[in-house]
Amino acid sequence: MQTRFTAEQLGDPAIADCERNLRACVHCGFCLATCPTYTLLGDELDSPRGRIYLIKDMLEHDRPASAEVALHVDRCLSCLACQTTCPSGVHYQHLIDHARAHVEETFQRPLLDRLLRDVLARLLPYPGRFRLALRLAGLARPFRSLFTGRLAAMLALAPARLPRQEAAFAGEVFPALGIAEGGPRRGRVALLTGCAQKVIAPSINAATIRLLNRHGIEVVVPPAAGCCGAIVHHMGRAPQARALALDTIRAWNDEAAARGLDAIVVNTSGCGTEIKDYGHIFREDPVWAEPAARVSRLARDISEYLAEIGLKPAVEESGLTVAYHSACSLQHGQKVTGQPKALLAAAGFTVRDVPEAELLPPG
Repeated sequence: MQTRFTAEQLGDPAIADCERNLRACVHCGFCLATCPTYTLLGDELDSPRGRIYLIKDMLEHDRPASAEVALHVDRCLSCLACQTTCPSGVHYQHLIDHARAHVEETFQRPLLDRLLRDVLARLLPYPGRFRLALRLAGLARPFRSLFTGRLAAMLALAPARLPRQEAAFAGEVFPALGIAEGGPRRGRVALLTGCAQKVIAPSINAATIRLLNRHGIEVVVPPAAGCCGAIVHHMGRAPQARALALDTIRAWNDEAAARGLDAIVVNTSGCGTEIKDYGHIFREDPVWAEPAARVSRLARDISEYLAEIGLKPAVEESGLTVAYHSACSLQHGQKVTGQPKALLAAAGFTVRDVPEAELLPPG
């Protein structure tokens, strides 16, 4: 794709990065077939190629985002199926992330939209606030018929009851159980316990810790490692996302320097995609570029790490057949595809793929 950025514009590293990705696009249209919003809506502007044209025009002319651009950028799911399909290597993730930040900085949304997005940004990354908000939403859920639009939809999604918190986790060290061959401890990892998942499904973190401990892995949860920043990053709130990420980068680097880490294990694929991109996000930061890159190098999806250390095989077949549907951020964002299915097979399951799993978002 031909671009017409000025030399002054290309002096901005973010614009220079966008320009490289824009020039890589050859208009082939392969991305259209794997884009959920395009297959659903049939609008070229709701395809990766269409959004790329909108982003190019907006950035080249250094103009504020219009309502049209904001609409089509907002509709993007960031599933990154287009990135897997693209034969030219366009890194669409970086393009859409920059576009969202530009929209957030230059486009004034309607008042109710601004208020709703601000509330979400102030709640979702902070587990204590989010848990309280869900409790209040649960109380209001029976009265959701009194509300309309997105508020009604959000109340309908609110769980009637929240699961019991398994443990505090933060600041704790969970020692290896010493059952693995070769000694009582095979490795030491930090676990991202996250923000929203910690409230909605805390049992996932608890199960992850138990599984790693049984395989001879010590697990630590540094107290200052909170939200990775992905949620607000996808809302275009780059400064808030960087601040959240820096707290976590600092905590993990301090832990690695003090007691050593073999990996940073993440069991939420969207968070893993964000953390593995820290090296790119902070590439121009003279202080945090290398610490961020170090965290990205250490980051592993739970399935990746278990595949590396070797899951203890099942004693016998379970007799159960399971369908495996990979999260889009795992298969397209992190390119982790074979390990989860191999682990399920090692655990004794017969694994089947979901038809068109590369296109349909889980759930």
